[in-house]
Amino acid sequence: MTKPQGTPRPDPMAREVDRLLAGLAGRGAEPDSDQPTRSGAQRSPSAPRRAPRPRTRTDAITRRDLLALWARVGLGAAFGVMITQWPYVHACGLPLLQYLGAVAMVGVAGGWIAVASWSRRHAPSHVLALLLILWGVALAAYEILPRVGYAALRWNWQC
Repeated sequence: MTKPQGTPRPDPMAREVDRLLAGLAGRGAEPDSDQPTRSGAQRSPSAPRRAPRPRTRTDAITRRDLLALWARVGLGAAFGVMITQWPYVHACGLPLLQYLGAVAMVGVAGGWIAVASWSRRHAPSHVLALLLILWGVALAAYEILPRVGYAALRWNWQC
C-alpha cells in the first residue's frame, strides 16, 4: 500500500518507528531532552529513566587472571583430595560436625571457582569446579545418608 505524498498529517507508524530506532541507537541511553525528536515532540524531564543494564565483560582474559583462576582450581582440587585423608576420627558427635563443615568448604570452594571461571568464560576450569562441587556432595552424602536411614546400615549422630 503506497502512501500519498501530499498528506499534511504525520504518519503514526513513522513516529513509532522513529522512537524504536532512537532506542536502538542509544541501547537504553536516553536522548537529550533539549533536542527534539524527528516527530517534533520533546521528552519530558519528569519521565522515568531506565535502570542501566549490567555490562558484560568484553575485555580479554589476561595471563594474570588465568594464572589466578588455575591457582584457585589447584587449591580446590588439593583440598578435595586431602579431605579424603582426614586424620581425625569422625564417627559421631562434634568431630563429625567438624568433618561435615570441612566437606561443606569443599563445596564452597567449588562454587567460588565456578563463579570465577564463569565470569571469565573459561570452560575447562568451570567443568573442574563443577566436579569439585559434585565431590563435596558425594563426601557429604557418604556421611549423612546412613545416619538418616537411607542406607542399609544405620549410623548414629551421637556417640
